[in-house]
Amino acid sequence: MVQLIVGSKGKGKTKQLLDRAAEAIKTASGSVVYVDKSAQHMYELSNKIRLINISSFPVNSEDGYIGFLSGVISQDHDLEYMFLDGFLTVANLMGADISSAIAKIAVLSENYGVNFVISVSMDAKDIPESCKQYVAVAL
Repeated sequence: MVQLIVGSKGKGKTKQLLDRAAEAIKTASGSVVYVDKSAQHMYELSNKIRLINISSFPVNSEDGYIGFLSGVISQDHDLEYMFLDGFLTVANLMGADISSAIAKIAVLSENYGVNFVISVSMDAKDIPESCKQYVAVAL
């Protein structure tokens, strides 16, 4: 499953993501990972959720981001949820077509049974047609 939380900057996407992570940890039978571009939200997350500060790693492209996610998945066979904050910034996709990246994440989700919840700093009307099926929240 892939879910997108979309909206322009400052609309509350991160709050939605944090709330969903808090809910997921209550019912998850596997691991929950929260990937962010800083450790700023460390104290807002349950200590049962693994926070990964992706800025500590040399990731600055779509392929690098997908490779990073693949590496996390390969190291945790119990991974159930991944929450991705700052996706467009870290994957260097601001103003670019996100279709390819979302399609690759959907394949990872399907192949490995990982649920992805992704914040996307983009208005719902600007989401590519192929990605609209994944929009769970539009702010």
